[in-house]
Amino acid sequence: MPLAFESLNRGVVAFGFFNIDTDLLLLGHYFFFADGFCSSIVQLAERKEEMPLETTWDVYDIPRQGDIGDLMAAIHGVRYTGFIGEIYRRFPFPEREADFKQKPEGFQNRPVVKPILEQYARRTTIPFRADRTHGTVAIGEFLFTRKVFHQFVEYVWLGGYPRWRDGIRPAYVKEMKREIEKAAAWLTEGLVLR
Repeated sequence: MPLAFESLNRGVVAFGFFNIDTDLLLLGHYFFFADGFCSSIVQLAERKEEMPLETTWDVYDIPRQGDIGDLMAAIHGVRYTGFIGEIYRRFPFPEREADFKQKPEGFQNRPVVKPILEQYARRTTIPFRADRTHGTVAIGEFLFTRKVFHQFVEYVWLGGYPRWRDGIRPAYVKEMKREIEKAAAWLTEGLVLR
């Protein structure tokens, strides 16, 4: 389940996994696969310069709320609208609450998920900027504190709200943790993944 995070410029923004059968993350109206997110974090952790860190992220953008869909309606099987509705039509919410766990093999469903995503979203590049002087991280149009950015990384490490099934994480998530622990970049300084 995506969680609500406070941005500095757009109020509360949703971030996280939205379906346990896929490795796709959302941030507001941006969508990106978790391995790409983890790879970006590794690259940022390796950069030690103190000037603003600037790069770009490849994302899928679904700018209209109606095209994103209604997560709660899809979870409850009431209405399947937009992109999220199409994903829940293919991968419904589990019948037993005990089965509500993020699946570490969710990346294997990408051949099904990606074509659906491409029907609703346009692929684009957004700017990423981390500013040590101001203690901020900008991802596309959203501006966050470094602390909130750390919470995004912790969320992915934990497997979101339901947590990774059986505590098993995909290899790319474990690699992200190893690289953060080795690195000395100010952006990831103080970030502890347990």
